[in-house]
Amino acid sequence: MDAYRRRAGRSDPAGAVGVTCTDSVVVLTPIQACGRHRMQVQKSAALLHYVPQDHAIVCMMASKPSPTLLRRQLGAELRRLRERTHRTVADVAGGLGWSQSKLSRIETATIGIRGDDLERLLGEYGVGDKERSRLIALRGQARQKAWWEAYGDALPDAYETLIGFEAEASVISTYEAQVVPGLLQTDEYANAVTLADGVYDDPDVLGQRVAVRMARQAVLIREPPPQLRVVLDEAVLRRRIGGHDVLRRQLMRLVEAAERPTVTLQVLPFDAGAHRALAGSFIILEFADGADHPLVYSEGMTGGVFRSRPEELRSYLTSFAALRDVALSPERSTELIAALAHTTK
Repeated sequence: MDAYRRRAGRSDPAGAVGVTCTDSVVVLTPIQACGRHRMQVQKSAALLHYVPQDHAIVCMMASKPSPTLLRRQLGAELRRLRERTHRTVADVAGGLGWSQSKLSRIETATIGIRGDDLERLLGEYGVGDKERSRLIALRGQARQKAWWEAYGDALPDAYETLIGFEAEASVISTYEAQVVPGLLQTDEYANAVTLADGVYDDPDVLGQRVAVRMARQAVLIREPPPQLRVVLDEAVLRRRIGGHDVLRRQLMRLVEAAERPTVTLQVLPFDAGAHRALAGSFIILEFADGADHPLVYSEGMTGGVFRSRPEELRSYLTSFAALRDVALSPERSTELIAALAHTTK
C-alpha cells in the first residue's frame, strides 16, 4: 500500500474537508495513525492514500473531460478546418494579421482562444451556423476551471499547461539530469527543491507549489493510468537535496514506484559517458485518442517551453530511445537505487 500513497495540499483547521474540483469530490476525515494526526483520503468507499493533516487537499484525476482535453479537442477541430481549406498556418495567420506562433499554439492547445478570435477564425474557414454553434459551445466548456487553477498565482503559465496535458497523457516519458521528476518526489524532497530555486520568499506560495506537485501525482493512479517511463542520470541519485535523510527516503520512494506495472525506471550511469541528452532534461507527452501529436516540454530558469514541430518531436523521441538503450536495465536500476538508499547516511 505504501507504494500507492500520496501527499498533497494544505491544512484545513475545520477537520473534515470536502474538496470540489472539476474532476471529483474528495472527502478527508481525521484518523489517528502512527502516533500522528493524519487524514484519511477517500473517494467513494475506497481508501486511496494517507496524507498528513497539513497536506490535506488532493484532487483526483478526471472522471469527466478536463478543460485541457476539451481545449485539445477544439484545437484539433480548428486544425482540421484549416486543412480542409488546403491552407497553411502561415496563410491563415497572415490573412488574420496574427503571428504563425499564435495560430499554432491555439491548434496545439498550448493556449486557449478568445471568443472574438474564434469567431474570426470560423468566418475565415466559412463554417456554417450549426458547426459554428457547436465549436463556440466547446470553447465555453473548455473554459471551466481545473483544480490546479486555484493555485494560479503561484504557478507559471507553462507549468499550468503541463499539468493539464499530463492529466490527459497516455504515455509520459521523462529524462531528468538534475532532480527526481515531480511525479515521483516525496513532499519533503519537493519542498527542498522548491526552496533551492530561491524564487519563492513567501512561505504560503512555496507551500502551494509543493501542494500542486504532490496533487499532480494522483495522475499515476487514475483509471486508466499513464505509462510512466523515466530515465534518471546517476547524479540525481547522489545529489543530497534536503540532506541525507530526505534523500534516503526519496530513494526508497523510487524503489516503491518502480514496483508498479505502469512505471519503468532506468538509471543512466556515469559510465555511459557522453549521450544524446547533454542539453538537459525534458518530458515527452503522448496521447491515446490520436487527436493530437505528442508534445515535448522542457524547463529552464525562467520558465518552460513546449515543442510540437515534427522535426523537434523526432529528435526528442530518438534521443529518449537512445538514452533507454544505454541506461541500466530496470532491474539493475532498482538494485542500484536500493543500494544507494541503504548506504546514504
